[in-house]
Amino acid sequence: MTLRAALATVGLTALLGSATAHAAATQSLDSVRAAAEQAVQDRYSRPGSRVVVSTEPLDTRLQLEACSEPLRALVSDQAQPRSRMTVPVQCPQPGGWIVRVPIRLQVFRHVLVSSRALLRGDGIGAADVHAEERDVTRLGYGYLDNLDQIAGRTLSRALARGSVLSPGSLGGRRMVRAGDHVQVLAQLEGISVRAEGVALGSGDNGARLRVRNAASGRVIDAMVSAPGVVVALP
Repeated sequence: MTLRAALATVGLTALLGSATAHAAATQSLDSVRAAAEQAVQDRYSRPGSRVVVSTEPLDTRLQLEACSEPLRALVSDQAQPRSRMTVPVQCPQPGGWIVRVPIRLQVFRHVLVSSRALLRGDGIGAADVHAEERDVTRLGYGYLDNLDQIAGRTLSRALARGSVLSPGSLGGRRMVRAGDHVQVLAQLEGISVRAEGVALGSGDNGARLRVRNAASGRVIDAMVSAPGVVVALP
């Protein structure tokens, strides 16, 4: 082999070696996506919930230096789950890089749903709701998942059957509870009549409920007008 040929061979070997080293020093994009997915799983998983995460493809032209440290995905403790999020993934070594990974997220949890149509001002309790699994990333107004959250409360707006209960759907505490002794006001030919009764339902101001007249035993329809006071309906 001539000197020129030997030098050419050495040069080609060095070039190939450099290219191989460069390829070996490139961070896998799949590892970046996996770090983002795992961080989101860890952030939003909890007993009784089901988390489904998928990452959007990263640009294949992206060339990242291989990271000598474990990748670090940053998901804030205050970040609320949304159907689409962006998760920064960082190479924490000196001079490292950060890539923002777009993800799609579903977080299924058991939330309280109305079992029947409910009116504004109605008292609400365990018999009026049941738990269903819903994707909470799509519940922009929030949700309730515990019966303690509705104990003694009324509705601030009407709900159709199958509606998810949110904090905004709840009003104040009930003015009248089932079993309460109430004053029943009735208008008879322009004369106000008062009677004692027992509430058969619960509700806030304006809620309709049934009341049993304590003296006659007759059951009438009435509307709550104040704490412990109902107005007989015609």
